[in-house]
Amino acid sequence: MQSVRGAEDYEFHGLLSYDQVVHPSHYPIADMLAGARRQLDAFPGSVDAIIGHWDFPTPPLIAQLCAEYGLRGPSLASVLIAEHKYWCRRVQARTMPECTPAFEAVNPGDNAAADRITLAYPFWLKPTVAFSSQLAFFIGDRAQLDHALAAIRRGIGLFGEPFEVFCQAASFPADVPVERDAWWCIAEAVIGGEQCTAEGYVYRGEAAVYAIVDSHREGVHGSCFSRYQLPSSLPERVKGRISDASVRLVQALGLDNTAFNIEFFWDSQTDRLWLLEVNVRLSKSHSPLFLDVMGASQHEVAIDIALGKRPAFPRREGRCPMAAKFMLRRHRDAIVTRVPTHDELADLEARYPGAMIQLAVHEGMRLSELPGQDAYSYEVAVIFLGGEDAAALEANYARLLKELPLAFDEEAAAP
Repeated sequence: MQSVRGAEDYEFHGLLSYDQVVHPSHYPIADMLAGARRQLDAFPGSVDAIIGHWDFPTPPLIAQLCAEYGLRGPSLASVLIAEHKYWCRRVQARTMPECTPAFEAVNPGDNAAADRITLAYPFWLKPTVAFSSQLAFFIGDRAQLDHALAAIRRGIGLFGEPFEVFCQAASFPADVPVERDAWWCIAEAVIGGEQCTAEGYVYRGEAAVYAIVDSHREGVHGSCFSRYQLPSSLPERVKGRISDASVRLVQALGLDNTAFNIEFFWDSQTDRLWLLEVNVRLSKSHSPLFLDVMGASQHEVAIDIALGKRPAFPRREGRCPMAAKFMLRRHRDAIVTRVPTHDELADLEARYPGAMIQLAVHEGMRLSELPGQDAYSYEVAVIFLGGEDAAALEANYARLLKELPLAFDEEAAAP
């Protein structure tokens, strides 16, 4: 936050705690809103803006609070439509059918749900509201479908209940199929190609994309992110098409006065773009990349928009021509038997350009205890690196991993 221009003129204050907003056991939205209002009302100075970078429920929390306190932000209804995968796909299908895969709504509470799906195998099945690939399943046959539906039924309330609370406070357009709420799922045809994320904003109804970040995947069905990389290596003409599609979509969704990021696939064999997902926020995961390459976090964009200023971003004032965030994953459950000490991490970070290592595990931990994981892997650490080019980044990462004293015992975690 302190890297943005004008930071010396701002005061940043936390609103709600990390434990309340990120990976809690449940989301008591009414209590969260009441707690946020108490903080805002008790603040002795002026409250000039509210921003955030976390997934649901942060975007609708911000939208509702901004409306209540007369601050700039997107409407609650537009945020909820963008957050709801089925509602958002309907807007996409009208606005850019050429980028929209086949999809249909699925009611996991219907005993005959598996028989009603018309998409051919394989396809993806996801809750209409979720994030970080939670409860998202690749469906290759009927047995996998039955397993996924059972798992989704057990866990969908984590997002369904809080989404319902926000819906009660929103005024939706008449064409939103509100009966297919956050207790539903969406089945989507499998799409693929080179993945990327467009980072942009809408300022007084005018949308723009200021950067594109490449996303690389690994694991079963390519379901897990392995690294994000800035700047994108996609052809300029493709990046132009991605920017144009992003602008069309956010305007069709009715979003305004907000940062956004939109995930795409580009199939280089067919030259076709596929739109994957919309997020009404900047990507926190990308922030260190912008700092390394541009010289400032893209939080500058969110702050400018919230204060009513047109962003002037990015600038190539960073220390590295290229930067990446690597997600270190394990694909089987294990017990953590060794983690690096503080001094060992500091030594590694000092010897590798732009290095920042963030561990998600501790010694003695079972990986299946990690919160917020996808269905196919465990993210045990993230490693940020800078470099001259993609080859240098990958080489530095490979060397760093060999030196990273992080060890696991899969046999000890076996049932």
